[in-house]
Amino acid sequence: MSWRNVKSGKGQMKIQQMAFMLVAVILFFALAGMFVFSFKFANLKEMATELESKNAMLLATKIANSPEFACGDSFGTRKVNCVDGDKVMMLKEGIEKYEGFWSVENIEVRKIYPAGSNIECNLGNYPNCDYIRVYAKEVSGYSHSNFVTLCRKEVFEGETYDKCDLARILVSYEEK
Repeated sequence: MSWRNVKSGKGQMKIQQMAFMLVAVILFFALAGMFVFSFKFANLKEMATELESKNAMLLATKIANSPEFACGDSFGTRKVNCVDGDKVMMLKEGIEKYEGFWSVENIEVRKIYPAGSNIECNLGNYPNCDYIRVYAKEVSGYSHSNFVTLCRKEVFEGETYDKCDLARILVSYEEK
């Protein structure tokens, strides 16, 4: 064996060692990066669910305060989180005009107090009913409710006044 072959063999051995070391370093950083990504995105689904829940709550409040639902008087003033039952009943009858307007699957206003016997409202039994299902499809996604005041116009001894009950507005929309 010549001196040149020995030197060449040592050189090849050092090159192989360096290559293995580079592969090991790359594998280490790849595993460390995968660990960081998995740790960072571990609760991503929970965060998305929480965000969808917040969006549903804000949507319920937004719908309750929209002009189609909100209480108001002849002077143009509106009450916050007040749903006009008379408006909602008329909206229910013509809901096909609002197809896709709110991007929801279900809108329901349910009277809480005074509690009744779970009768759905229609033009024949209103206001002696318990809930108004404004818009209803198959509900398969997120839903949220918000407390509102459900008011309607009543006449007592020739005077018109707002008769209000405690209610919840339930809004459901499709999971994305």
